[in-house]
Amino acid sequence: MPSRNRVAYAFLAPYLLIFATFWVWPIISSFLLSFQNTRVNPWRFQPSLNWGRLVADPAFYNALYNTLIILVIQVPVMIALATVMAVLLNSPLLKARPLYRFAFFAPVVVGEVAYAAVFRLMFSADFGIINKLITSIGFAPVSWFDNATAAMILIIIAVTWRWAGYNAIIILAGLQSIPGDVYEAATLDRVSKRQQFLHITLPLLKPIILFCAVLSVIGTMQLFTEPFLITNRGGPGGGTETLGLLLYRQGFTSLNFGYASAIAYTIAALAIAISLLNLWVAREPK
Repeated sequence: MPSRNRVAYAFLAPYLLIFATFWVWPIISSFLLSFQNTRVNPWRFQPSLNWGRLVADPAFYNALYNTLIILVIQVPVMIALATVMAVLLNSPLLKARPLYRFAFFAPVVVGEVAYAAVFRLMFSADFGIINKLITSIGFAPVSWFDNATAAMILIIIAVTWRWAGYNAIIILAGLQSIPGDVYEAATLDRVSKRQQFLHITLPLLKPIILFCAVLSVIGTMQLFTEPFLITNRGGPGGGTETLGLLLYRQGFTSLNFGYASAIAYTIAALAIAISLLNLWVAREPK
């Protein structure tokens, strides 16, 4: 090996050592843990225990169903909303655009506990402002935390509020990279604004929107904060329990680390599979 390469690897060695210790080894260790029975002392290698339970566990299928419901409804709505927000933020007619960009991005930097507490107050059945608005137009108040469907809607609203602005800023960056000459040529050809958006803006934004969709899929598969803090650990009756929350409950409440590891790798496999499906569906035709 040339001496220059040895010097480079010597400088990289501390990082590679930390990377292997705190990233590579935990991944390998947790994967091996999923094949062990961690409910006995000492732990025993029993491959079929955790993976066999996973296949037949009603709690797992309930959490998977809830996670997929949020994924199928919330992610498309959020991406569509983020695209509209990005187009509006990119409009030259909008005054004080930096202020609006910060306002849309601000929910991401708000503390999770603080924003969860605000949502619980806003949607309180007794004195929440949302129920007051609902009753003011003649409808009955909604028990947001006692009804599984209402609680699921609340989770979708909360996640969308938190991450729509974040995705809008990413899509806005993509919008600003589109050359203005394209729109000028389309205007000279008397192409309407609607047609420009459908046939120029959206096709050129396709890679950025796909990137946001993949990030959102991965984030939704790991969803934990909102069902834990807003709907009180996946309530009512497990109606909003997600895979991330089930993993936490098995690993840190029941201390069943082997089963929690099996759930974790299932989440990772599902996230990879759905992301690859997105990439395949959105691929360019040959």
